[in-house]
Amino acid sequence: MFTLAHLSDPHVPSPLRVGVSALATKRALGYWSWRRRRVYIHSIDVLEALTRDLAETVPDHVAVTGDLVNISLPSEFAAAARWLETLGGGERVSIVPGNHDAYVAVPLEQSWDLWRAYMASDGPGDPATAPAASGPIPFPYVRRRGRIAIVGLCTAVPTPPGWASGRLGRDQLERLGGVLAAFGDAGMFRVVLLHHPPIEGDNPLRKRLTDAADLQRVIARHGAELLLHGHDHRCSIRAMAGPAGGVPAVGVPSASASVAKTKPIGQYNLYDISPSPRGWSIDLRVRRYDATLGRFQEAGGQRVAPQPADGATMDARVTADA
Repeated sequence: MFTLAHLSDPHVPSPLRVGVSALATKRALGYWSWRRRRVYIHSIDVLEALTRDLAETVPDHVAVTGDLVNISLPSEFAAAARWLETLGGGERVSIVPGNHDAYVAVPLEQSWDLWRAYMASDGPGDPATAPAASGPIPFPYVRRRGRIAIVGLCTAVPTPPGWASGRLGRDQLERLGGVLAAFGDAGMFRVVLLHHPPIEGDNPLRKRLTDAADLQRVIARHGAELLLHGHDHRCSIRAMAGPAGGVPAVGVPSASASVAKTKPIGQYNLYDISPSPRGWSIDLRVRRYDATLGRFQEAGGQRVAPQPADGATMDARVTADA
């Protein structure tokens, strides 16, 4: 059995020291949103409790599906890098960027380069091989852990003020198809990480993955065993059409939420992945923050079973959002 932890949207709290020049960009809206609302939701205490809980549950790997920062200040990328170190090294943790991690264009050396070890494809025969020191980070990246293939996608692109949409692009989708086909032929369990939900759901256009339909066609042709995402700050399980049945796409709330108002309190999921007579079984265990106790604890679970293929996108939400 392989246990994968999935958390998302930590929005790592750190002092947002914003100069006048920065406020002349989209950051002005984000900064106001942080001061007015988000600073009271996202808590470093919750993230510290999460780190302690992961040390107790001891998953084999940890996946973080984006929005590590808030308004893409260089100081935030550095703070998020320090937080990632508390979860483990690049050989144990995989991340993908979210829209807040591309809030505005920031030089690579001051932003994603600081997280490069967590977005590096495996080297020959060594899952901990050091990544290239510079240059654009290639997506999708691929990491092999036994019979588990972790495929990281980037949906994060700078957008106009008021927008939080994402895009994969034709080149990334073409490479993804080849990766999924190769690992499918090898009998691997393929888990795909991305920030934006791969199914439109209830999001308005300004918050959607704009080429979600193209991604759905890739999955319908080549398949995958599990897609993990964030962005909505909600619990959800939906099924995408695959060549041999429904492919579950699972979203989680923000990992750092200290209160439950319009969105759920902090949560992460554990997936126990095992071979089965039908191919694979996935048992999902929910770990939710208890504000009274100041720690995460078990909050239910379910078998994430393959759905029958009927050519349509199927929707089956987790309703326990409290």
